[in-house]
Amino acid sequence: MIDRLAQYYCDGNQFPRSCLVTDISETGARLHSESDMPGDFVLEVSGEGFSAKHECRVVWRLGHELGVEFVSDRGRTR
Repeated sequence: MIDRLAQYYCDGNQFPRSCLVTDISETGARLHSESDMPGDFVLEVSGEGFSAKHECRVVWRLGHELGVEFVSDRGRTR
């Protein structure tokens, strides 16, 4: 996968913050963020003709990189 800019929302905040998706699968993703991301958040990934939101839980951290598992899909639009 090509690195893709994504948005994440946390603590009911309606203003998203940016992160970079460096790998993604059906069950989770590898992200890079310069800011301190919380343990649980909603990730929104968009691309050409699609948009997906996933509730995420952090499963590992290494510096500015982190791995998340998708807890549930909040919806996918094509």
